[in-house]
Amino acid sequence: MIKSSYNVLGIMSGTSLDGVDIAHIKFTFNEKWQYTFLECETIPYPHFWFLKLKNLVGLSKDNLEIIDQDYTAYLASVINTFVTKHQIASLDFISSHGHTALHEPEKGFTLQIGNKQILAHLTQQTVVCDFRVQDVQLGGQGAPLVPIGDKLLFSDFDYCLNLGGFANISTEDNGNRIAYDICPANIVLNHYVASLGLDFDDSGKIAASGQVNLALLKNLNSLEFYKKSHPKSLGLEWVDKFIFPRINAFEIPIKDILRTFVAHIAIQIGHQIKNGKTLITGGGAYNSFLIEEIKTQTKAELVIPNSKLVNYKEALIFSLLGVLKQRNEVNCLASVTGAKMDHSSGRTFQP
Repeated sequence: MIKSSYNVLGIMSGTSLDGVDIAHIKFTFNEKWQYTFLECETIPYPHFWFLKLKNLVGLSKDNLEIIDQDYTAYLASVINTFVTKHQIASLDFISSHGHTALHEPEKGFTLQIGNKQILAHLTQQTVVCDFRVQDVQLGGQGAPLVPIGDKLLFSDFDYCLNLGGFANISTEDNGNRIAYDICPANIVLNHYVASLGLDFDDSGKIAASGQVNLALLKNLNSLEFYKKSHPKSLGLEWVDKFIFPRINAFEIPIKDILRTFVAHIAIQIGHQIKNGKTLITGGGAYNSFLIEEIKTQTKAELVIPNSKLVNYKEALIFSLLGVLKQRNEVNCLASVTGAKMDHSSGRTFQP
């Protein structure tokens, strides 16, 4: 018998490496899915793990296997501490994204570490995980996976805009959910503000103090990527190759770089969102200067939700992916990833 409610722990680790996001969520289904956030935390990575995860690219398969075992054990300890701290008595399962170590879908390969049987054994919980591998095997990109959650949980919005390392968007197009990267965002802003000894530009105050360099802005807006149609995605390698060299060639103050790049982000988002109700999540939602700049480029109604949804939307949706997998329902959309068909992805481990 398929249940109508689920008590789930969602685990997410992203490219920002700010830590492990853990969200305790209750789902109910009555004609449509509803969710309630319970306890949520981001557990910062110890310096040891921050360095390990930052330098996964280029490691041998043997080294990755060792790190995978160790990281799975580390995740288990983080989860067990969270469960004990919040006195969580019963869970249907843990739904875990793991941490992406390698992602080369064009070669038919993707690896998220932390998705091993040992996680179920050490937590003594059922674990649903490893959501990207099957999609790649079916010819898809293995990403993005969040749009199924946008479709099922946030259908009241015309657009779901995530302002993370990259700005990406999810929307309906002729009855199909589509999603794609728009442009780099925090991955560039944080890179340059780091030279000032900061992790991020608080509320965009430094950017707001700078001047737009029109020549640089024109140069950035002329990139070929922006002429491509979806599906399309970006990565750090692309930023290293096409963004940083262009910016660095201008030799302008950091505040002017930030100001110009904020204008660039806003313009590119404005090209994609003309109007409509738009949900904004991700760290960039806290950059009030960026939000104001986006408002100058679109007539859309921009909605910034409560902090739990801003911070834990991905953990929420990966929890839902686990629920859908347990029900053998579609959790990966071919219209988004380019796979041969919609499918129910992930593996389930018992304690």
